[in-house]
Amino acid sequence: MRLPAEKFARSPRVRIACMSPEKSSAGKSSIAENLDRIRQRVASACRRSGRSVEEIAVVAVSKTFSADAIGSAYELGLRHFGENRVQEWESKLPKLSAPDAAFHLIGHLQGNKARRAANLFHRIDSVDSLALAQKLDSAAREERKKLPVLIEVHLSGEVSKNGISESELSALAEKVGEFPDLELLGLMTVPPYFEDARLARPYFRKLRELRYELARRIGSPLPSLSMGMSHDFEIAIEEGATEIRIGQALFGERAKPVL
Repeated sequence: MRLPAEKFARSPRVRIACMSPEKSSAGKSSIAENLDRIRQRVASACRRSGRSVEEIAVVAVSKTFSADAIGSAYELGLRHFGENRVQEWESKLPKLSAPDAAFHLIGHLQGNKARRAANLFHRIDSVDSLALAQKLDSAAREERKKLPVLIEVHLSGEVSKNGISESELSALAEKVGEFPDLELLGLMTVPPYFEDARLARPYFRKLRELRYELARRIGSPLPSLSMGMSHDFEIAIEEGATEIRIGQALFGERAKPVL
């Protein structure tokens, strides 16, 4: 139930730093219980949809959570982590050393932070414009790396959400595919929040259909379909998700920001 982390890794050696035994033990116990429940839910969704759990990768959304929590999740076998902000991840990175983990930027990325993001993250899951893709390509070239990316598609109609529109997706994907230092792996979306998670199904189904049509058009398999979060990931799996982004269901309630 993981993406090939070795694709992003630079070294097979792993050392988790900055965790005291007391903090690690308590956090790890709670995270372990949550992870077990998540895996059970994933397995049930896969049975209902005739899929294998090996097809589904869990991306642990660690925004607002400490490096200790990331370390605990890592020790439990998770290898993919999603962060929303460049600056927040930049502050955690010195406290962690886990070369075979893959860190994804899943939040909106401003163009003026593209260079830092390309340096700090293994993958950018929220490309939403040609201008951003150009800056990431340039930054990846400077880093002498091939940078995997996903295009974020805006399907909800909510002004608070980011992403490229459905009508502009094909043109952007074709351009991204031409950049020598970017690797387009697939699509990502964030549907509206519904108390009844089943109401998110049309959005997940639409992204799957868009991925199929786009892959056929540009001649690339686009293997990654990132959709579904803590409250609706079972529906996303039933509709074809290959990656689910799990934060609260894994780490617990997020800390409130200090004003």
